[in-house]
Amino acid sequence: MSATAVSPEVMLMELAADCSKDPLGFARGFWLNSEPRKWQTEILEYVGQWLSNPETRYQPCKVAVSSGHGIGKSAFMGMFLHWAMSTTAGCKAVVTAGTGTQLATKTVPEVSKWFRSSLGASWFDVRATSIRALDSSMPESWRTDFVTWSDHNTEAFAGLHNEGRRIVLIFDEASAIADKVWEVAEGALTDEGTEIIWLAFGNPTQNTGRFRECFGRFKHRWKTFQIDSRTVEGTNKEQIDKWIVDYGEDSDFVRVRVRGEFPRAGSAQFIPSDVVAACRKHRAEGYEALPKVLSVDVARFGDDQTVFQLRQGRYSAILGKYRGKDTQWTAAQTIKFKEECQPDAVVIDADGIGAGVVDTLKNLRHKDIYEFHGGQSPDDPNAYYNKRAEVWGLMRAWLVAGAEISDDPELETDLTAPEYGFSSKQQIQLERKEDMKKRGLSSPDCGDALAMTFAVKIAPKARVPQVNRPTYPGQGGDSWMA
Repeated sequence: MSATAVSPEVMLMELAADCSKDPLGFARGFWLNSEPRKWQTEILEYVGQWLSNPETRYQPCKVAVSSGHGIGKSAFMGMFLHWAMSTTAGCKAVVTAGTGTQLATKTVPEVSKWFRSSLGASWFDVRATSIRALDSSMPESWRTDFVTWSDHNTEAFAGLHNEGRRIVLIFDEASAIADKVWEVAEGALTDEGTEIIWLAFGNPTQNTGRFRECFGRFKHRWKTFQIDSRTVEGTNKEQIDKWIVDYGEDSDFVRVRVRGEFPRAGSAQFIPSDVVAACRKHRAEGYEALPKVLSVDVARFGDDQTVFQLRQGRYSAILGKYRGKDTQWTAAQTIKFKEECQPDAVVIDADGIGAGVVDTLKNLRHKDIYEFHGGQSPDDPNAYYNKRAEVWGLMRAWLVAGAEISDDPELETDLTAPEYGFSSKQQIQLERKEDMKKRGLSSPDCGDALAMTFAVKIAPKARVPQVNRPTYPGQGGDSWMA
């Protein structure tokens, strides 16, 4: 008499039941040809051991992961949530991220992909804002919700009760989540006899806040992991090497985006203050035969100023800063500096009213005029979000390598003020001028003018090499602070 055949569906359900306290076993069994990465394995094992221990099972299991870019944290969330929901009936999970954009464009699609690619994909209804178990007996309580946080509206994090079952709370890009949300979530995780798992992931972009405190004064309450992108299988090692060359092994950029370590500074400052301070004292040499680039950052409104900047190799100088000038005056002043300095290229900010300056010069048949549009596509879209971010990135590398800039406090402020972040495609995205003004800062006109000199690559014109150091407007007795 032959044994009764067991259907594949029943076998899957039995495997899920066996993995109730074994998330690693579940991950290895429910995705074909997809072995978890080393760091993922370590966390899955840790959670499994926590749940298997009667003394810790019903105490909140809190894990904080600080990492560089590209380690596969969204994939981990997908595997983990699928395990949590598949192995406990009525499991309730909430996922949020540092921004609504991060949640909608990165976290949700990646988590959904792992649910759909699992052998247990048919068990769940995957939607844009939630994932629900297809079990008519528990249609509402057995689910994962993707929620945009607000420190003025914390109800979603206050209502995490699910007594006697399982609760999972995931914070993605946790550095950017307000302390108030952390506090409300902490107070909600109090159900007795309940498996409570709280995971916080993020690049350590802020040196203050609750995510930072998971690795500091609250470290005894959290199991912490700091993951260097260079040690993870499948990360873009070539791009990482470029970052290290461009920014330096011990820079805050590499500490945050590669090593998974918190910055020394308190903010995501794009250009370090010490670099700019050194460049104010630097004296460039051997640049006389290199191309000259003149740039014009045209003022858009009353608080801003029009700035003229000249760069030649590793030498640069502010030629003039002016307020309250119209486009005809700016065009005439550009011609004046063009005649005095004989640049190989003139780059003009052509967004807004700057287009009028470009049109005037072109109508007068001036050559070597280049329009700059900060929002256009960069030459290196893998690294930068737009052209403005790219020219600032090139300028940053130039400054780090050592360059001469005007010994001007306003220029130093402009260069060190902008902060940066990353797009959903992990491109460097420079802080917008509008956002800087919300922080009480002015538009970085002097910084933008210098950055625009990196928007073109020009071969030098034939000219007689200068033996003596050239003198431009703004270097002698003539004041450029008009």
